[in-house]
Amino acid sequence: MKILRKLYYRLRPGQRRLARRLFFFPADLLDSLLKRRPNLVPPRGRIFTGQGDFAGMGDNYLGLLVHLGGLKPHHHVLDVGCGIGRLARPLVGFLNEKGRYAGFDIVPDGINWCNRQYRQYPHFSFLHIPLQNDLYNLNTEAGAASFRFPYENEAFDLVVLLSVFTHMQPDEVENYLGEISRVLKPGGCCFATFFLITERSETYLAQSAESFFPYRHADYFLHNPRVKNANIAYRYPFLRQMIAKAGLEVRVLHEGWWAGRERDACVDFQDVVILRKPL
Repeated sequence: MKILRKLYYRLRPGQRRLARRLFFFPADLLDSLLKRRPNLVPPRGRIFTGQGDFAGMGDNYLGLLVHLGGLKPHHHVLDVGCGIGRLARPLVGFLNEKGRYAGFDIVPDGINWCNRQYRQYPHFSFLHIPLQNDLYNLNTEAGAASFRFPYENEAFDLVVLLSVFTHMQPDEVENYLGEISRVLKPGGCCFATFFLITERSETYLAQSAESFFPYRHADYFLHNPRVKNANIAYRYPFLRQMIAKAGLEVRVLHEGWWAGRERDACVDFQDVVILRKPL
């Protein structure tokens, strides 16, 4: 597995997606012929974010957003790094006629697929934003550190980032937190996942035979120095400083099972942080 991961990261972003499409082509072709792919579920070869059951994970995140993030059917939701619609799919059956969904992503493949599949849902919108990221997109010089979200102030009740901050550098995280604060309504929440370096997780990494984050900087750890955005873990005190600077507050932290915790005691593999914009 470790050797395959190293080979994978030696490919360019477009090559990685092509390799996945080729690998899953036989299974995807069979699914198409037998018409057994559920509505709004993409072919496996086109999925470029996350692992596991696409629909099952989306349904699980919807449940977490309702119970932990306070999501209501009439809310306006922003899905940052929406990928190919993993969260959008279950929200189709949850948001009512007053609810709205907006998603954007730096990979055009997912956005193009979603714009075709969600045409009958006018309260759902998807935007491609070409930003540079050495894991997903090298076809532009534009950076996330200076990007302004294309939405009005205080437009959303809930902002969601599923495994997005885990692929961003510190200046990019700081900018996105500021933008989240700007587009959130007062009292609104942000549901975000991270790899957080706490006393517990740092001890776990130190005791691991092969640490997932062996390349350490003062405030963050890297998984791969060649592809710096592959996976990034942040020291929790450093992250809290950026959160406070953005005018947000941590409502609750749910530690994930990535760092050795019992799976049944966690809500997700990654650490889940619920942020709130004060009234």
